[in-house]
Amino acid sequence: MRKKYSFKNNTHPRSWGLNGLQRTLLLFVVLPLVLLTGLGIRFGLDQANQYQEQRLKNELELLGRAVSIPIGNAVNNGDREAVESALRSVFVLGEVYGASVFDVDGNRIASAGITVKDLTATTIPARIRFTGEGQEAYSQIAGYRFFSHFLPVFDTAGQIRGLIQISRRASDFDRALGQFTLIAWLSWGLFSLAILASVLLGHYGGVGRYVDKLLAHMHRVAAGDLSHRALLEGPQEVASLAQGLNQMLDSIEQAHRELDAHRAAETQLVARLKDNEKMVAIGSMAQGIAHELGAPLSVIDGRARRLERVGSLNEQQQRNLSGIRTQVHRLTRTVRQLLDYCRPAATQPRMLTVSVLIADALEAIAPELEAKGCQLTTQLPPGLPAFLADAGRLELALLNLLRNALQAAENGIGIYVAANSRWLVIRVIDDGQGLPENCSPARLTEPFFTTKSPGEGTGLGLAIVQAVAEEQGGYFTLSNHVDGGCEACLMLSLALPKKEA
Repeated sequence: MRKKYSFKNNTHPRSWGLNGLQRTLLLFVVLPLVLLTGLGIRFGLDQANQYQEQRLKNELELLGRAVSIPIGNAVNNGDREAVESALRSVFVLGEVYGASVFDVDGNRIASAGITVKDLTATTIPARIRFTGEGQEAYSQIAGYRFFSHFLPVFDTAGQIRGLIQISRRASDFDRALGQFTLIAWLSWGLFSLAILASVLLGHYGGVGRYVDKLLAHMHRVAAGDLSHRALLEGPQEVASLAQGLNQMLDSIEQAHRELDAHRAAETQLVARLKDNEKMVAIGSMAQGIAHELGAPLSVIDGRARRLERVGSLNEQQQRNLSGIRTQVHRLTRTVRQLLDYCRPAATQPRMLTVSVLIADALEAIAPELEAKGCQLTTQLPPGLPAFLADAGRLELALLNLLRNALQAAENGIGIYVAANSRWLVIRVIDDGQGLPENCSPARLTEPFFTTKSPGEGTGLGLAIVQAVAEEQGGYFTLSNHVDGGCEACLMLSLALPKKEA
């Protein structure tokens, strides 16, 4: 009994869900790529933010340096109007919210836009006096957070006379980078979707559809179609799996064939064993019959023969005695056939001449030929080779063939002999009705099968011929002759017969 194993196919090209391989690709390929690109964008945005912030600071510094000279000259000259005019000029940048000029102590001299009133409470004036360089600071003005850049103002002698403050809102830094950040993250999202689509479509186009086909092939095999074979297509690994599946199916099919052959051989052996057991039983029965009937039949035949010699018997009594002896002879022949077929084949091979063998068989059947009035035709070519065989068994086979042909013949029978380097062929032909239409030649050679009327045959004659042919390493065939009647062909090997173990 074949055991069927069921398995689930979780991969289907038209299903909305993800199969195991796709989930693995998403987890170990797509997700790391998306995370790495996200981290890269985050790092890039940080760098861009620093760069943008520094660029805006540099703009303020450049603007302050641009106005520091005219403001310094105006401060040295005490021209307040020129100072204010220079301060108003910084607003051409569009992103400056306030500009102021302070003295060295942090007191405001002039201003434009949103500015602080003084810097006396801060350390900025002191740091500028100490370092002589610009300073940067964040401050809260009018509820807004500002970034300011401070530059010193020098007189003609190079002494610090004050400082300039130029301010812009701190949110300008974030606003300047916000649009770029939005574009960057949108691009990252689109890129992630592109990666996801590329991996899934690439997986299906390059691997998934071939795996689906392979699973469909496996489903057909699991359903019982063991003759189905998968196509060798797709990537090398998938094609190798398909080839391995086909080789496994070939092995299974070969194993099934061998198993069927073994079962057939086992069936034949069982049948032969039953036949052998039946033959052993028949042999035991035949020996018992021969033992129990042999002596009484001989006594009956002997007494009937003595009665025939009595001269006082009339014609009717003579016919009765003759009938008794005929029936006794038939019973004796039946017992002898049983013994001939069932006894162990203890052959005694010796060198035989074909012409002598045929002559002995013809001499034994001559009374039956004469009684039926059939014509006998023989054809024995000269130079037939001598061969090693059991004379008694072969003569018994020939007598059975001739007797069957004589019983079926209408006018005559013929015996034809031919030979080559390997085989001796003896053909016995009659002019009767031929083989029965409803019986095969193999059926006719089965023991105890006969087409004759009850009491006319035991069904052992052709079975004995078949057994003798096999003993001599030959063959026995039955067929209809081309000119009508039946042709029995006995082929005997001219090689030495095999000895029984």
